[in-house]
Amino acid sequence: MVKREELYLVTDVSVPSGIDVFLLKKRKGTAAFDSRSYTTALPAEVMAENKIVDWGTNSSLNVQLDRMSSHFKTTFPAGCHENLKNSLFLVGEIGGNDLNFGLFEGKTVEELRVMVPENIQTIINFVKRVIGFGATRMVVPGNFPIGCLPIYLAKFMTNNTTAYDEYHCLKILNNLAIFYNHHLQQAIDELKKDYPNITLIYGNAYLWLLQNAASLGLDKNLLQKACCGLVDYNYDASAILMCGAPGVVACANPNAHISWDGIHVSRIVLTTSH
Repeated sequence: MVKREELYLVTDVSVPSGIDVFLLKKRKGTAAFDSRSYTTALPAEVMAENKIVDWGTNSSLNVQLDRMSSHFKTTFPAGCHENLKNSLFLVGEIGGNDLNFGLFEGKTVEELRVMVPENIQTIINFVKRVIGFGATRMVVPGNFPIGCLPIYLAKFMTNNTTAYDEYHCLKILNNLAIFYNHHLQQAIDELKKDYPNITLIYGNAYLWLLQNAASLGLDKNLLQKACCGLVDYNYDASAILMCGAPGVVACANPNAHISWDGIHVSRIVLTTSH
């Protein structure tokens, strides 16, 4: 699914010649694709079983998928396979909020690792269902190196220099993302065996952006700072002076930043492919 703030992504991303990009947009006056940034991969009841209360929504991946199905049935009453076979589906990034909610509710990295296999299986089930709609070409992005996000750099700030890597990212959180992405890549590789005629690509550009910041024109002094925000890393861990609050302004050049508001990435991340 394409999040509301990411609707422009597919129109800008470079894709191989001959692929029609199918962008799912919310239709005015309907509930279809009323996507929320707070959506989780796992259903709200499963999150609750893990003592993680979803913030602001009970929407999950399955809810969005049901809406997609309804949209296709309305748009393509005779069937959508023929219409979708040349489309490029961007499936993700999905599952980040499952980790976000857990971390902000005090779950340990070890507790979140236990949830990863079920989280990944939910994503794989999603991919299978989208293939059932007629999709033949899909990109499944991995989770971001969350230890590099201003939201976590501010919340888990420490004077222990060994907690940070060469990019001043928190190692323990990046290792969680690596663990998550490793499981996702393994699952995608297994899925390819079941669907040899389907193009399934794993993708993750965030870390590549850090490694190639200079050549992309990014300001190395701003890589860990949000464009919109105040306080440490331009993100207020108390959630009081966040982007959109009175007196909080955006930076002059968003393209110099990887992060937009501390947790959501900027346009350059969404429009840059490796």
